[in-house]
Amino acid sequence: MSFTIKQSALATCIDVSNSLVYKRSPSIRRHPFSPVLNLQNIPKRTNVLVSKPLHISSVECIGKEKKPIIQCNAYEADRSEPIEAAEQVKSEAAKRVKIGIYFATWWGLNVVFNIYNKKVLNAYPYPWLTSTLSLACGSLMMLISWATRIAETPKTDFEFWKTLFPVAVAHTIGHVAATVSMSKVAVSFTHIIKSGEPAFSVLVSRFLLGENFPLSVYLSLIPIIGGCALSALTELNFNMTGFMGAMISNLAFVLRNIFSKKGMKGKSVSGMNYYACLSLLSLVILTPFAIAVEGPQMWAAGWETALSQIGPQFIWWVAAQSIFYHLYNQVSYMSLDEISPLTFSVGNTMKRISVIVSSIIIFHTPVQPINALGAAIAILGTFLYSQAKA
Repeated sequence: MSFTIKQSALATCIDVSNSLVYKRSPSIRRHPFSPVLNLQNIPKRTNVLVSKPLHISSVECIGKEKKPIIQCNAYEADRSEPIEAAEQVKSEAAKRVKIGIYFATWWGLNVVFNIYNKKVLNAYPYPWLTSTLSLACGSLMMLISWATRIAETPKTDFEFWKTLFPVAVAHTIGHVAATVSMSKVAVSFTHIIKSGEPAFSVLVSRFLLGENFPLSVYLSLIPIIGGCALSALTELNFNMTGFMGAMISNLAFVLRNIFSKKGMKGKSVSGMNYYACLSLLSLVILTPFAIAVEGPQMWAAGWETALSQIGPQFIWWVAAQSIFYHLYNQVSYMSLDEISPLTFSVGNTMKRISVIVSSIIIFHTPVQPINALGAAIAILGTFLYSQAKA
């Protein structure tokens, strides 16, 4: 890389050095054969090209008059580095730290949500209301943030909500289906089945959208499907409703991602506000269905039973699972603004590992060795899939 130095700047630097050296003492005379840099003889050019830009390396004072001598050197002269390069390195380091914080927060919030969500569903088996409360809590939090100017209010129009509607439908189905699954089976089993989401993504994209993938992508589906099947067959507390809920959730979230990718091109809404709008619209869609499927009478009776069995802390469980559901999803969407889809996919795989392990430890879920092997194979296949898609 070359940088351009104006001739006048170079001439000034050299003239100052020469004039100060010659004026050090009146008795010093130039030898007739000593070389002199005469800028008059240099051909007229608009600039001088050097391999590195010049900078002031040092300022020294010599002689009786103590006039400064300005020494101009390239950056390698004193091993200093350009300001732009240093700032770029600092910026990259700060970005890595920021992404690391996002990932750690995302995984931590997701683990806490799954723990409280399972506790609530064990004592209060109404997944439709539980799903509605999660969306309602997140929507209320964002409305308050917009009203108090904590978060910037998104600028939306009718076209925005129109493109968001199919995304919200898919998100609602996926959210309810996953909650129904966790109400019937262990959290670890639900997440093992949900690790098969890449297989649904490839199949939907191939047969509905006509997309073609490399052979390595198709080969990565073998351990995903095989691992999920092995875990399902060896699950001690297998339940068909729980299994189908996780499978429907996989399909719904794949469709959500496809609709979101197509509909949000060119939209200037941040990840945080995008998920907030998605929660609001999903809440509107879900509420009438939750009332029709379960209803206020069932909710009231179940609430009294849960309070009598658990005590007042049950209210904290419901509040915690609702708050942490919104927070972990919001952080995940904020992460998408900072990282590539591949990095997000790898992070999502690691998130499932943390949820599976933590839920097994906390709820003392019995796991057979062959079941654990199936889970490991499925997760490994998910990782290979993310690498093949890179």
